[in-house]
Parts: sequence; C-alpha cells; structure tokens
Amino acid sequence: MSRLRHGSVVPQLESLLRERIRAGRWASGERLPSEVRLAEELGVGRSTVREAVRLLQRDGWLVVRHGSGTFVADEPSGAADVHDLLRRARLLEAFEVRRALEVEAARLAARRIRPEDVQDLRERLRVRQERIGGDPQAFVEADLEFHQAVVELSGNAVLAGLYAAARPVLRPALVDLVVHESDLPDMSYAHADLLSALERGDAEAAIDATVEHLDAVLTLIRTEAAG
Repeated sequence: MSRLRHGSVVPQLESLLRERIRAGRWASGERLPSEVRLAEELGVGRSTVREAVRLLQRDGWLVVRHGSGTFVADEPSGAADVHDLLRRARLLEAFEVRRALEVEAARLAARRIRPEDVQDLRERLRVRQERIGGDPQAFVEADLEFHQAVVELSGNAVLAGLYAAARPVLRPALVDLVVHESDLPDMSYAHADLLSALERGDAEAAIDATVEHLDAVLTLIRTEAAG
C-alpha cells in the first residue's frame, strides 16, 4: 500500500495516481476504485481524492461518468504530453514576469538597503533553505517571502505592488514546478550570492545573481517545452 508523505497532499496524490496509470495498475477504460476506497487506502480525505481526480480529469488522464464511476482515459499519455506543454508555457510566462520585476528590484535594493535589513533577509533565506525538499507549498512560500522582501527593499512602492499582485499567479506555478520538474536545479548558491551582493551594496552583482537564478530555470523550461 502506498502512503503519502506529510505536506501538500493533493499534488502528491495526483502524481501517485498518474504513476499508477502509467505503470498499468489500471488499464485504459478500466474503472478506478471508489472515492471512499482510495481515501481509506491512502489515508486521506475524500475531498483530497476528489480534487486529485478533478486535476487528472482536466489533464485527460481520467474520465468521470456520473453514476458509473471514474475510468482511465483511452489515451492518457497523449493528453499528458499536451498538458505538459501547456503547463510549461504557463511556467515560462510566470518566470518571465519574475525576471522583469526582480532584476530591477535587485538593482534598486542594492542601492537602498540598510544594515538593519540584512539580518531580516538572512533569516528569510535561512527559512527558505530549511524547507528545501519538504512540502512544496511551504518551500515556495518561503522562497517568495525572501524575494518579496528584496522587492520591498527596492523602495519602489509600485514595483512592490506589482510583485504582490503577481504572487497569486506565481505561487501555484512555482508549486507545480517543484512538484513536476525532477531536473530543477538547486539555485541556493545564487540566493546566497544575492544576499551577499545586497549586503555589499553591489548592484551589478545583485543583478547577476538574480539573472543566474531565474535564467537557469527559464532555460530548463524552454528546453523541455521545445523538446
């Protein structure tokens, strides 16, 4: 029996069910166990099963026939390929927005940061590092908190407002990235370089660290979307 780890449950359950379909646990056209049975087997709530099934139905892996049950789609792999392309397109757009906002924020923050701000950033970075490999949502939230703080240190209220407005779009896209992209590079060193550059007041180095961080992920997304 497969059990889920602590943390964000729906993405884990979605991935688990998708892997079972890929492995042939249920053949094309076969009916899945009932919502109640899956919930009991996996130790989750029925609402969690329902949401994971909804996501898999949206992506073409499952077909829900009201009154009959949930069935594996006839050609789930092809639907998954299309979904992956669309998902990466959304990720690409989200990271292009991040890059536009965070590069300028890093430049301004390096010029305007105060000594007392450095310790706060260091603490936010510590929390981010502690959450690597854990719950994807908790990690993404800590990562965004660090970058939001950098943007706010730019001293530009409009820039900070734009970033805050973008966070509801960025958050699910980034969680999706962490959950699905096994080749996602660990850019911890670039975050440390950014903090160091800000502490020194080195605007060019702060920009370089921000670009290195975001461009590494952008390259991954563009490569996989093209391939």
